[in-house]
This record gives sequence, C-alpha cells and structure tokens, in this order.
Amino acid sequence: MSERWKPNVTVAAVIEEGGRFLLIEEHTPEGLRLNNPAGHLDPGESPQQGVVRETLEETARVFMPDRLVGIYLARFRRPAVDQDVTYLRFAYGGTVGEADPARTLDAGIVRTLWMTLDEVRASRERHRSALVLRCIEDFAAGKRYPLDAVFCDPSIQTPEIKS
Repeated sequence: MSERWKPNVTVAAVIEEGGRFLLIEEHTPEGLRLNNPAGHLDPGESPQQGVVRETLEETARVFMPDRLVGIYLARFRRPAVDQDVTYLRFAYGGTVGEADPARTLDAGIVRTLWMTLDEVRASRERHRSALVLRCIEDFAAGKRYPLDAVFCDPSIQTPEIKS
C-alpha cells in the first residue's frame, strides 16, 4: 500500500492599506522571493489563529482578520532539492496595526514592503508561488467569505493523549 497523500496546510494574510498590499521578502532555496505574510499551520491552532501568529512573526504587526478570501490548493515542484509539495492555503483578509520596533522578523525574512496591485503583477517572477498574486487578485475582486466558514472543532486544541 502506498503512503497516504497529505498536503501541507498553510495560512496567508492579504492586507491592503491605501491601495498597497503588505508583502514580505524572504530567502528561499530559489533565492530572494516575495510572499504574502504566510506560513504553516501549527498543531493546536485554528487557521485564523495561525494567520494572526504568522503575520506577527513575519511583519512584527498584529493582524486582525475580518474575512476569509479563499481556500487554495496548489502544487509546487522544487527540482533543486527534489521536492514535490502540495499546499492547502487558507487566505484571510484584514487589517494590521503599526510594526512593533521591539520585535524581530522571523529567520529568513529580509523585510516587509507595501506594493500596489500593478507592482505585484509586475513582479510575478519574484513571487514565492502563483498563490501570492492569486490571493491578492481575489481580495481586490471583492471575494469575501465569513470567518465562520472555516469550522474548527474544539478537539484541535485538546492536548495529545499519550499512550
């Protein structure tokens, strides 16, 4: 029997302020890339909690999600390290507070930057994945789902029982 396929669950924040979108620039095996504030969902957290945590870690800003922008499934092949990964991404829209100068950005994050939609479109070759632009385009198109569209059973936050 073959091993069960398990996509990586990630969360992403789409943040627009004054016609500009907040992105991060980060080191990847493919070089310096642009991404939405995003990352992997940790055990014991809901996607909404995960996107708040990831945004804080990568931007030093508190994120307040107010909508689900979409749920995305994408495959990424990384030939340099012989990796073939599928991601299931929950993208949230919302607002952020000011950056906390006392916080350091996550390892690998070079900086945050604000870009217009046209600038994001023009920088496609620098995107970490095709989902960077797709999430922003969906946000700009007004895609909006209620936060409670993603149900998280309380069992997710129950400590693991060790036998």
